[in-house]
Amino acid sequence: MNSVIRQQRALITGASSGIGKETALAFAKAGINLVLIGRDRQKLATVAAMAADLGVSAQAYPLDLADIPEVAPSIAKIAQESGPIDILINSAGMGYTNPLADTPLSDWQRVIDLNLTSVYQCVQGILPAMRQQGGGMIVNVSSIAADNFFPDWGAYSVSKAGLVAFSRILALEERANAIRVTIITPGAVNTPIWDSDSVKADFDRSAMLTPDIIAHAILQAVLLPKQAVVETMTIMPSAGAL
Repeated sequence: MNSVIRQQRALITGASSGIGKETALAFAKAGINLVLIGRDRQKLATVAAMAADLGVSAQAYPLDLADIPEVAPSIAKIAQESGPIDILINSAGMGYTNPLADTPLSDWQRVIDLNLTSVYQCVQGILPAMRQQGGGMIVNVSSIAADNFFPDWGAYSVSKAGLVAFSRILALEERANAIRVTIITPGAVNTPIWDSDSVKADFDRSAMLTPDIIAHAILQAVLLPKQAVVETMTIMPSAGAL
């Protein structure tokens, strides 16, 4: 299988840490060449070096996906420079907690921009080339917060619910172009999101999923034969919602 997969190339956003990093390493072990996107140049370079040590091509492109007008043209340019992108993994995102009544418009917009609009722009940047080459796969990392609602997680839940709707419509529209779309829906994952200033939550992180578990699930979805697609995959901690 690796002899076939080895010719493929995946573009992964949020690749400098968390789910994106572990997905990059899992893909590298499977022989999938990589194009890595993230804000932190140094961390991104480290992940690229780790992937290269596993025997694949790994290119790193620092890019701030919060700069929405620049995302689509930047992704298109990166894809042109790197070569054909067979797989797009949208794993970049942010967490946010605040009651809806106390959420400033600027915060609301920041969450929607990064968790939803940047994905839409990454897809628009990659679609023309993916259509031209005759197909591909897009994996969008959502959250159980898309349809399981928790107080103080309003902006985050709305962004992830929007991502699910976007993904399902994209799947229908691009089916004729042989582009498959998978939604990965994890429960709580122990990533740096819980250390960010925008998240105030006290959960047992030892009971959470680990990023490599989600990465393994993404890889399994990607490795399916082209005539099959995992439309939605929900992965929960065995302890349930925390």
